[in-house]
Parts: sequence; structure tokens; C-alpha cells
Amino acid sequence: MIELGGNIELIGFKDLDSAELIILKKIIGNYARKFSDNLEGYEQLSINLKKIGGEKSNKFEVDAKLMSNGKPINSNVTENNVFVSVSEVLKKVEKQVIK
Repeated sequence: MIELGGNIELIGFKDLDSAELIILKKIIGNYARKFSDNLEGYEQLSINLKKIGGEKSNKFEVDAKLMSNGKPINSNVTENNVFVSVSEVLKKVEKQVIK
């Protein structure tokens, strides 16, 4: 598990190379900033990345959980591109919490 800034948890990201991880941290950090700026009760963002189908597969399942005022907001996406999957799962969370 990787922690960013104390209120962001990244699970399953250790197998990615450093260049991918840098880009993903920027994407996740931008969304986390939006959540903390727009939600009074923002507590934590947890993202779980799983590679599906073994070594030759490029399919990623991403689960995101945002804790706000003690309530979880969950989202899930499965995509072939790790950047698209992380971005899409966070867009889904954003649509649920920011009107």
C-alpha cells in the first residue's frame, strides 16, 4: 500500500513502473484536491488496482472508495488502460458527490 498526503491510499500500485506511478499520482492528486475543496466532510480516498487475466492481459479493475462524513461513496471500473481506468473511476465518484 502507498499513502499520499495522509488521506489517500493506493492499493495494488506497487507493480507499476515509476513513470506510470508518477502520472497516476498526479491524476489522483488532482481529483483528491477537488474532493477536499468541494466536500466539507472529506476524510479519505482509497483506490484499489487489480490486474485481471494474468501476465499477458492488460485489463485493470479499479475500485475507489471516498469517505465523506463517515459515509462511503464507491465506484468500480474495468478498462484496458490503467490511466483511463483510474481517471474513469474517479470521474464516477466525482459525479456522485459534486453536483
